[in-house]
Amino acid sequence: MGANYSATLHEAHNMPTTRQIKRSQVNAFYSSTKWKLHFDSLKDTNKLVVIDFTATWCGPCKYMEPVLNEFATKYTDVEFVKIDVDELADVAQEYGVQTMPTFVLIKKGKVVDKIVGADKDGLKMKIEKHRAMFI
Repeated sequence: MGANYSATLHEAHNMPTTRQIKRSQVNAFYSSTKWKLHFDSLKDTNKLVVIDFTATWCGPCKYMEPVLNEFATKYTDVEFVKIDVDELADVAQEYGVQTMPTFVLIKKGKVVDKIVGADKDGLKMKIEKHRAMFI
């Protein structure tokens, strides 16, 4: 009954028997040079950029990771970036990051807002506010 029953159950509900994997739309950077090139390419656009400053050892960062992936899927007009503060300490220092997670919102190369801590609702509000603004 085991495997055959499972396959039949999936077919009855038109469900795939293999697991679907969503591709993350969050760009992670591991090189300051690559980040700078990417950042420079976005400076002349009106696109909102959300940088997630994170660390592998940070519990609240792990809590926010699926939230950020969900937002990246929902807000396709926004650029989502993940930067590990231990790998790119110079970039974190440039943005004055002292607590993880910190989310920095940038438009046209300038910081327009910041969220410190694992504040899902606050981040969502600021994304919706700034993605709708025309500067």
